[in-house]
Amino acid sequence: MRLLQRPSPWRTLFAGEAPPDPSRFPDLLAPLGEALATLGPEPSLAEAKAWQPSLVEALARLELPASRIAELLSDHNDWLYRRAIDDALIEMRAQGWGAPPVAFCVLTLGSGARHESLLGPDQDNAMILDAYPDARHTEIDGYFQQLGERFTASLDAAGIPLCRGHVMARWPLWRKRLGEWGQQLEIWTAERRVKRVQQATILLDFFPVYGEARLAEALRDKALEVVPRAALFLDEMAELLEESPPLLERFGRLVVDNEAPHERAFNLKRRGLLPLVNATRLLAWCHGCRGVATGDRLAELVGRGGLEAAQAQGLQAALGRCQALLLRAQRESLAQGRAADGWIDMARLDEAERLLLRHDLGQVRELIKRAKAAARQGRRQQA
Repeated sequence: MRLLQRPSPWRTLFAGEAPPDPSRFPDLLAPLGEALATLGPEPSLAEAKAWQPSLVEALARLELPASRIAELLSDHNDWLYRRAIDDALIEMRAQGWGAPPVAFCVLTLGSGARHESLLGPDQDNAMILDAYPDARHTEIDGYFQQLGERFTASLDAAGIPLCRGHVMARWPLWRKRLGEWGQQLEIWTAERRVKRVQQATILLDFFPVYGEARLAEALRDKALEVVPRAALFLDEMAELLEESPPLLERFGRLVVDNEAPHERAFNLKRRGLLPLVNATRLLAWCHGCRGVATGDRLAELVGRGGLEAAQAQGLQAALGRCQALLLRAQRESLAQGRAADGWIDMARLDEAERLLLRHDLGQVRELIKRAKAAARQGRRQQA
């Protein structure tokens, strides 16, 4: 049995500067062409963001799997980021700020970096700056502070809200020179303080959305040097997996969340999808994997001996089914005028879906055990 991750031609859909031309799509892809025709060739940021439910409907009509739809939604968000940053740079030049004084790279973080975003994400981003003399810090950092404030404000106005936890390039903690990012990673991973581990974990899922990708790759090289040997840090990452475990009783029955907004609600994002993502991340870093997307990490773990191919395929299928249930619930919520969130209504699941969900959460529970064991083994080896 083999686990393959192949590049998809779908991922070129939003690679250009403008939305795709709807006339280029054959009748077989008519739903997508129709959706793009409603968007128009020069939408504003807000119009493009508000169009995303139409994109999801079109892709669902084409029977694309939820994992592919999540990738394309994330690609479209990347397009919005690039547009917002371009607009901010043009505006700054017009106001006398000039061109960027050093090379830089804007990173998306979290689900956006993994290209697993569904409907309704907020902003999580950071910025890497190339080296410059300390004597020029006020001048150069001031330029990039302006850039960070402007593009994050544009995205917020367009419908991608500012991060309530302030994880954005507009703040100094998330905007640093490359060397400073390396030092920051060493500080965050040196011990097992919960806040530092949480901050490092946020950073460890990053993707270069704009600028010099070489800076992001250099940061990834540094992370691969530091993180796999940070035994106490990995051990605390393992402990944090217990904060939101899969909601299963001892004998495998689904448990409704006590904080549910209604009687039969289940927070599938917090108690299913995120435990899978977090445990995969921990196991991947224990084995020194370079991938970011959960599917890429699962595939790489097979190659590095962290998982059997059958286990990785089962977890990949579980990821796709969780995304499908969440995406369906989010589409229904938006159609009823409610926000897209992580809750699903258990009463809306048929018996087969409930059985599969129990099976998938059981797989996640076993993955958590494996990830924790790998972290403990690393700690023993470095003791």
